[in-house]
Amino acid sequence: MPQPVYFLVLPGVMALDLTGPAETLQLAGGHFSLHYIGPQPAVRCSTGMTLADIAPLPAQLPDNSLLLVPGVCDSRVWLDTPAATAARHWLRQQHSAIHSQRITLVCICSGALLAAQAGLLDGVACTTHHDVLSRLRAAAPAARVKENRVFVEHQGIWTSAGITAGIDLALHLINRLCGAPQALAVAREMVVWFRRAGDDPQLSPWLRYRHHLHPALHRAQDALIAHPEHDWSLDALAQRAHVSARHLTRLFRQHLGISVREYHEQLRLGIARQRQQQGEAAEKAALAAGFSSARQLRRARQRWDDQLTR
Repeated sequence: MPQPVYFLVLPGVMALDLTGPAETLQLAGGHFSLHYIGPQPAVRCSTGMTLADIAPLPAQLPDNSLLLVPGVCDSRVWLDTPAATAARHWLRQQHSAIHSQRITLVCICSGALLAAQAGLLDGVACTTHHDVLSRLRAAAPAARVKENRVFVEHQGIWTSAGITAGIDLALHLINRLCGAPQALAVAREMVVWFRRAGDDPQLSPWLRYRHHLHPALHRAQDALIAHPEHDWSLDALAQRAHVSARHLTRLFRQHLGISVREYHEQLRLGIARQRQQQGEAAEKAALAAGFSSARQLRRARQRWDDQLTR
């Protein structure tokens, strides 16, 4: 019998927060039955489409249900409406079923804010989109908010970062509930090349350090990103950037807050992580990323893990 999944749909719902996980679960070979519930029978979503045939909020959900709460496109606006108020009241009524884990709460992006406002995240380790983290802390001071995570599970409650992270989480749930072969089949059907783990950073090294306007620094980053496996010398990279090696070192520290070597190592770790998530052995993944061995890869990964836990 398919596992029931209920999407709580509000006005202003972020289209991909809803359709991304829904499409992913729908492709899982009939393992899930999808239902759409909310305070209103029709809503306008973030892309301007009208979503209709939304069922009323039931008094309670069947045991073993998944309750997915997608985010909204502007949570300051769309979580301050009569519909959002009704949804918060309804979520409070589900408190016992959620915390006894008779139903599983899954929040996508700013959906975690709605759950927090309903008092469901007190004492729970959770996350959300990086732009909304401070508001999540304010909404649930007793929550254990985790930064820079794709998704987090604690006490049977799942929360995730924005948009595509909902697809990552849906694939992870398929893997957990239906097995790895089913999750891999769905990923292939969706042309998703690898599934991020929950403790992966929300912003990859390819994006995290590109919020600057310095052309020489961009040239150096472009060269490293194109061939992270190369054993780049500082002089060769500086030549690509058309600056001196000393000046390039200063630019990395000034604009990125890290050294050239540290940035290069993060790119290599990203490549190795992708390779391993695609099923490659550690040694092969390490060599493909430019490490000399799996041992060197483990040491580099441990260095960054130690920095995150400080």
